[in-house]
Amino acid sequence: MRTARTGAPGTEHADDALLRERLLAVRQEVAKAVVGQDAAVSGLLVALLCGGHVLMEGVPGTAKTLLVRTLAASLSVQTRRVQFTPDLMPGDITGSLVIEAGGGELTFREGPIFTNLLLADEINRTPPKTQSALLEAMEEGQVSADGVTRPLPRPFLVAATQNPVEFEGTYPLPEAQLDRFLLKVVLPVPPREDEITVLTRHAQGFDPRDVAGAGVRAVASAADIEAAQVAVRRVQVSPEVSAYIVDIARATRTSPSLSLGVSPRGATALLRAARAWAWLSGRDFVTPDDVKALAHATLVHRLGLRPEAELEGVDVSQVLASALASVPVPR
Repeated sequence: MRTARTGAPGTEHADDALLRERLLAVRQEVAKAVVGQDAAVSGLLVALLCGGHVLMEGVPGTAKTLLVRTLAASLSVQTRRVQFTPDLMPGDITGSLVIEAGGGELTFREGPIFTNLLLADEINRTPPKTQSALLEAMEEGQVSADGVTRPLPRPFLVAATQNPVEFEGTYPLPEAQLDRFLLKVVLPVPPREDEITVLTRHAQGFDPRDVAGAGVRAVASAADIEAAQVAVRRVQVSPEVSAYIVDIARATRTSPSLSLGVSPRGATALLRAARAWAWLSGRDFVTPDDVKALAHATLVHRLGLRPEAELEGVDVSQVLASALASVPVPR
């Protein structure tokens, strides 16, 4: 299934190795402030390499916000934070037309979305109308206002956090919004050993509001991320692996427990994520194992359970696992 890489021998490999080293160094920097949560860190790196976005879910106190703030500190990029609340308006995110003092002219004032890394904190605490303000930006990397389209800086990543939907005061994200997230990662309560490490760090003076004080430094730039994105797009995908991804998506569409299966957009997202994972793993081709490694985080939030399946206590993760198990793995 491997396809040989073309190009000047040695040069491209050396450049890729240096870029990979810088991106993987982000893990070590994040670990200075965040204990565990390796899956979430990997998901954020994959999204950066794909030009995608990440939805992070977890109960309060599982370091969702700290993780994104630490990621921002480990990158030389612009970053902004928006605290989503019930009274937040779309213009508070994207920007709006304002009348300049003195001149009386209307000018566009950019909102916080005009940045490289946007932390959308507790995104499901604001109504769907405001959530939808992110759709165009996440899909096309631009904002339209007053008939003018304004491009966003590159790279651009939305890292959104949310509490579980059963928590009071939350608004479930609509399917169209969920589909714009490349990955959804769940941050669990840490195991006992990790929680002891967290408390030990706090006892030694760690302040989660002072990421710089933990020694976190920037190890990759915006240019590094964009160059790595180009390298990821060179990763080869065989026809067999492409067919494997399509068969996984189609298996979810025929599941009797699901009212909504994986769309072609979801299948494309899985291909992109698998490419990034292969590149981070030091390979220039995608394997079925890369697909399986990213399938859950890429697809689970794109599935909808039938009401009768919900009443029976069926879990969407179990349905996805069954769909994956039903598809033959290419050799």
